[in-house]
Amino acid sequence: MTPQPATSGAAGGPWRRTARHRLLWPALVLFALLLGNLAFHPDFLSVRVRDGHLYGSPVDILRFGAPLVLVALGMTLVIATRGIDLSVGSTVAIAGALACGHLSTAARPGSVATTLTAVALALGVALVLGLANGLLVSGLRVQPIVATLILMVAGRGVAQLITDGQIITVTSAPYKMIGGGYWLLLPFAVLLAAALFALTAFVTRRSALGMLIESVGGNPTASRLVGIRAGGLLVLVYVFSALCAAVAGLMISSNVSSADGNNAGLWIELDAILAVVVGGTALTGGRFSLGGTVLGALIIQTLSTTVYTLGVPPETTLVFKAFVVVIVCLVQSPVFRARVMRRRAAAPRSPATAGTTPQEQEVRA
Repeated sequence: MTPQPATSGAAGGPWRRTARHRLLWPALVLFALLLGNLAFHPDFLSVRVRDGHLYGSPVDILRFGAPLVLVALGMTLVIATRGIDLSVGSTVAIAGALACGHLSTAARPGSVATTLTAVALALGVALVLGLANGLLVSGLRVQPIVATLILMVAGRGVAQLITDGQIITVTSAPYKMIGGGYWLLLPFAVLLAAALFALTAFVTRRSALGMLIESVGGNPTASRLVGIRAGGLLVLVYVFSALCAAVAGLMISSNVSSADGNNAGLWIELDAILAVVVGGTALTGGRFSLGGTVLGALIIQTLSTTVYTLGVPPETTLVFKAFVVVIVCLVQSPVFRARVMRRRAAAPRSPATAGTTPQEQEVRA
């Protein structure tokens, strides 16, 4: 057997490691989506400054995708513990309804103090909702999908009770800043989402918290035997998920200066789960990727922007998004890629190359 050159393995090593990186395929899919839009609209990626703010489709993708990024961040940590949080959409609606309800009845809705009180009220209630989910899962051992489904159904009704089944419209410049304002040329929602992402990444990756969450989700029995208290961690991740959803609800209601208890955050939990899965975090728990989740959320938002840009009928929007998500998941699957490569390797060779080694084929070429 002829020995292989020493440089071949070295050359293939970095490429193989890069191909196996969990962020590669989501990044390539996002890049392909942007290029696809560029083919239909040459100025799709153009960004311009107008009235002291950045405008353009990339800025819109980041601004409208910021709430989904936040919800998906909280969902990532929940899924890492082998859980699921279906109540984030209802939490989004409740947070927006509470904040707008307080502003609409306040004597000075445009004051900073009133806005801060409305935000604190929404975040405080979200903390209680997340605590209830966490106690149901960790204390009473209720299945996460059942525990959060209770709040998913009841919470939507609570949001409609708060708004009395109507759309609450508010006029408050400080509140408008949360989801529709700009700071340092960029949308404030994007800066807020980036700050929360950086804080989450720092806490989970620069301390033992991330490793503990992964150990609880990866092997609950082993983590219990080594003395890890899973109950406190479960409560923590559900509280964090609810807080992220509440901030997203403030962004959404602030952007439109109104609260809709029926439609606000509707099905955002499904988009968040898709973003987490597309980003490379397995639903079986264990290792998670915050960066992959952000890429997954941007892919989902870019899909929505692409649908509107291409003029796809609204009736087929969900089908279009589902089709692209399936393709992304297949491309990410190591089993699928291995089968495709195996079929290529087993493909019949031409008579000119039959019976020759790959090195001899390169020499002939």
